[in-house]
Amino acid sequence: NVYQKGESDMAEKSPSLATQAYETIKENIMNLTYPPGMVLTEAMLTKELRMSRSPVRTAIQMLQVEGLIVSDYYKSMTVKEITEKDINEIYQLRELIEGPAFRLIFTSGRYGEYSYRIEEKIVRMCAVAGDLYEWEIADTAMHMEIISILDNERINRIYENNLSELIRIGQYSIRNGMGISKTNENLKKMVAYMRKGNYEQAFEILKNDHFSTGRNTALKMH
Repeated sequence: NVYQKGESDMAEKSPSLATQAYETIKENIMNLTYPPGMVLTEAMLTKELRMSRSPVRTAIQMLQVEGLIVSDYYKSMTVKEITEKDINEIYQLRELIEGPAFRLIFTSGRYGEYSYRIEEKIVRMCAVAGDLYEWEIADTAMHMEIISILDNERINRIYENNLSELIRIGQYSIRNGMGISKTNENLKKMVAYMRKGNYEQAFEILKNDHFSTGRNTALKMH
């Protein structure tokens, strides 16, 4: 039956269009093309994505479930804001989890192994230094490498659940004064200290660049 075949083809195409819309809108939110607080409309998104309303509407619903798009009582949609509380909580989370994880890398005697594992992530950070969004994704992968020493799936999920906030907030840190080149160079020094088993000096770099400076520069957005 030709009609049924056509209907089946459309059914197959619809999810892929919705997925395409979802991925494009999400990336625009994550790379700050659609910054926190920006008002979004179906009409605007359908025009930008050159799609019909149906897949765009599905994509919006998916992003609402994720919490990246929020709606008020009047049905207006905005990109989720990033508050001062969000920033402080994210960096507190990083410090509470990554601090003990980094120490464990040394007390377990695995600092040599992890110096190479972390260095691999830093090489990627250096390779994409010209792209703020890609650099932040690479930076997040470096932090995930640190917490991998804990071998704790629940902690991994906490990070994954907060990934969108980590990446968006991280970009604000860079935009407000945390230099990519300087951060990359400091991370190379951190790896060198790790190879020597020098926990204090290595942790000082992680703490200064990725806990203190990261938090303080991100807060400038407010």
